[in-house]
Amino acid sequence: MENFNYYNPVQILFGKGKIAEIAALIPKGFKVMLTYGGGSIKSNGVHAQVMRALRNYEVVEFGGIEPNPRYETLMKAVQQVQRENIGFLLAVGGGSVIDGTKFIAAAACFRGGDPWDIVAAGARVTVALPIGVVLTLPATGSEMNANSVVTRDSTREKLSFASKYVFPRFSILDPETTYSLPPRQLANGIIDAFVHVMEQYYTVARGDEIQDRFSESILKTLVEIAPRLMQEGAPDYQNRATFTWAATVALNGWIGCGVAQDWSSHHIGHELTALHGMDHGVTLAIVLPGVMRATAGSRRPKLLQYAERVWGTDNADQAIDATERFFQSLGVATRLSAHGIGADTIDRVEQRLRQRAIPLGGMPDVNIDNLRDILASRL
Repeated sequence: MENFNYYNPVQILFGKGKIAEIAALIPKGFKVMLTYGGGSIKSNGVHAQVMRALRNYEVVEFGGIEPNPRYETLMKAVQQVQRENIGFLLAVGGGSVIDGTKFIAAAACFRGGDPWDIVAAGARVTVALPIGVVLTLPATGSEMNANSVVTRDSTREKLSFASKYVFPRFSILDPETTYSLPPRQLANGIIDAFVHVMEQYYTVARGDEIQDRFSESILKTLVEIAPRLMQEGAPDYQNRATFTWAATVALNGWIGCGVAQDWSSHHIGHELTALHGMDHGVTLAIVLPGVMRATAGSRRPKLLQYAERVWGTDNADQAIDATERFFQSLGVATRLSAHGIGADTIDRVEQRLRQRAIPLGGMPDVNIDNLRDILASRL
């Protein structure tokens, strides 16, 4: 196991009725901006719960944060924050709303030039507005990490940043807030959590047993509960609770401590989203099997460990096939051609990543030189 430093200051409030505790978590006298997405929180009752909890605060709302939050939209929120002297941001939604709110928090305090430089040029974030979270869509783990991904329409870029200053002060995880999620969002969340684990697990085999067993337990749990989540008639609290916590621990830093990581599936997937507006989870379901096949030789010991411990087989190819079938069982097409995407996209992705000249991930066996073969295998 490699040396590591681990820090995570996020206070988690998990379970039914926890939204009512918000008032005890936000300093008195702060003007609060409530951020959210398309408005489903108003139809499913979450908005009403939050507003009851904030009845003694001055609250302004900023809705319309998109899936794959857009820089152009977020900058409108930044202007409102500055204009109205907002002191606290409360993100109510899934990963896109939370990621977008993190960017708002950093950009509102940024004095180093163009706020886009935070994601595009690695400009340092040295201060940010405080953030709280009410999670409604388990997927990204953003509720318990310092990461954010932002899309810019004008340049068709999807880029990320991380800063300790945008850790949420608290995150409320009430599984009942997930009851109104449609199957498509459940599927995307399951895939996102699964691939988050794989990017930290499917690298090298060197006896990191604690981290490996943590990762394998999350993977096996997601495989086991996925059919129940997708087929349940009425939402089951225990299923939703398990799913919610699995997605959080998949990317709160625990399983990544001291191990090699590879985020190539995410980096490639981000390009597909930026170019075609594809759901993030769908891009991961397409790309990961290609990455696994391209690295089946160089990572064979870890692939065989994954095959045995997660899928109960000693055959590496069968494990990759099982992974792809798992994604397909969620109703997700795992080939580019099934989404109307052809070989011309491969040219565009390669060109964009070559121009950016950044590593595709943390492992040398996935790089710009075999990117074309990986994507071609997914047509």
